[in-house]
Amino acid sequence: MPSADETSVYDERPDLRPEASDVRPTRRDRIAAAGSELIGGPAGRWASRSGDGPLTPVRVVALVAIGMFALGMVQKLPCYNWAWFRGTSSQYTHACYSDIPHLFVGRGFSEGLIPYFDRLPGDMEYLEYPVLTGLFMQVASWIGRLGGGSGLAQQQMYWMVNAGLLMICAAVIAVCVARTHRRRPWDALLVALAPAFALTATINWDLLAVALTAAAMLMWSRGRVLAFGVLIGLATAAKLYPVLLLGPLLVLCWRAGKWREFITATLGAAAAWLVVNLPVMLFAPEGWKKFYTFSQERQVDFGSFWLIITQRTGQSIDVERVNTYATLLMVLACAGVGLLTLRAPRRPRFAQLAFLVVAAFILTNKVYSPQYVLWLIPLAALARPRWRDFLIWQACEVMYYLGIWMYLAYTTSPKHQGLPQEGYQLAIALHLLGTLYLCAVIVRDILMPERDGVRQDGSDDPGGGVLDGAPDAFVLGPAAHPPRHAAHAEEGPRVEWGVEAGSGRETGPHPSV
Repeated sequence: MPSADETSVYDERPDLRPEASDVRPTRRDRIAAAGSELIGGPAGRWASRSGDGPLTPVRVVALVAIGMFALGMVQKLPCYNWAWFRGTSSQYTHACYSDIPHLFVGRGFSEGLIPYFDRLPGDMEYLEYPVLTGLFMQVASWIGRLGGGSGLAQQQMYWMVNAGLLMICAAVIAVCVARTHRRRPWDALLVALAPAFALTATINWDLLAVALTAAAMLMWSRGRVLAFGVLIGLATAAKLYPVLLLGPLLVLCWRAGKWREFITATLGAAAAWLVVNLPVMLFAPEGWKKFYTFSQERQVDFGSFWLIITQRTGQSIDVERVNTYATLLMVLACAGVGLLTLRAPRRPRFAQLAFLVVAAFILTNKVYSPQYVLWLIPLAALARPRWRDFLIWQACEVMYYLGIWMYLAYTTSPKHQGLPQEGYQLAIALHLLGTLYLCAVIVRDILMPERDGVRQDGSDDPGGGVLDGAPDAFVLGPAAHPPRHAAHAEEGPRVEWGVEAGSGRETGPHPSV
């Protein structure tokens, strides 16, 4: 582990780090090393590490992400050509469904209606998406109209424009993840090569919120607290889940005594959210609140364990009861994460807690749509950059992706060709267990920091920004006693694994109150 002096110098001047300081997964991860044989094997000891060439790690990651996104677009070709428009079950048997072309018509964009202001025909009176996502949808509609056409051509053009904009979001996500941990840019290949990312990227508009959240995580890692808050506020204006990141940040800042930074971030998030939402709140209040009322009134839906319960018992659960139970489970999960944070032998990394909280929200929610995996993939790459665990989880998600479309094909096809209800319940259980598995290994890393691959080179929290290397101000339980694991970098003698370097003496506890 580097000394405190070395750590501070390298944090301020990353260009002064030794050339060999970048972490190469093919040198540390057997699965990554085996996979690299497809492109010539792991980098040798004399391979260039200067990063001065045209193919820097960040550029490679961005190009791979764009390439995989393009493959995902190719996978949607059967639907683009005909399956979206000719029969219901064909888009499911080809596993290429997307909300985008259907909502172009169903939410009034084909007729030039303005989201939130114009009432829609049918049961859905107003657009049921947050304001920034609605703006994204409207801008794509305006761009699509420039190409002319009518009917099916307009729907195809609308999907293509959205896909192009979402591809930009995918590249932003990959670049932000690559740059969040300065010494670990190659971990972003987990995002770029994730099969579930490519398959679900154009189902809905989630990538906008994911890109803003990834940019916020990058800003926090660089100590730009206000920028982090503003981006989280914008991300929350596009999708609700990013606001959850303020919860683990609260507990981390509590443990580190960084109250000023937390308050700054929270105020920045609130201000940015208000700037986007306030005009619609004032001039179209009924349309604005539709997202929130729809979220409360929505019945138990695909992908959740609540659906397994209702299908197995044959009895529906009142939506108000589901909302109450789901909220209670989420509160209990967050309380557990908070207690884990304050009692862990070493302060957890921000990305670890962010993944746990967002995963808890998805797991307890009354719907777990296949595209929700996009929320977790960048956080997983930062929280647990191990290819074996990541691929196990991705395999579960790909199986669920196929399972839901085969189940819908079974229920919509006259001949019931596809996956019956029992098979779909197994697919739900599989992707729930896959997410729980990744949560379990992250919790293990928190309780046993020496197992955390990010920290094995002596780092504390490379994505933690002001939290990186900061001493504890408040801890509970075992964390208040002499540490059993690598201590935080502090001024004075170097501390490693709870023993003062060169002395053999156990060190005292971290500062606590």
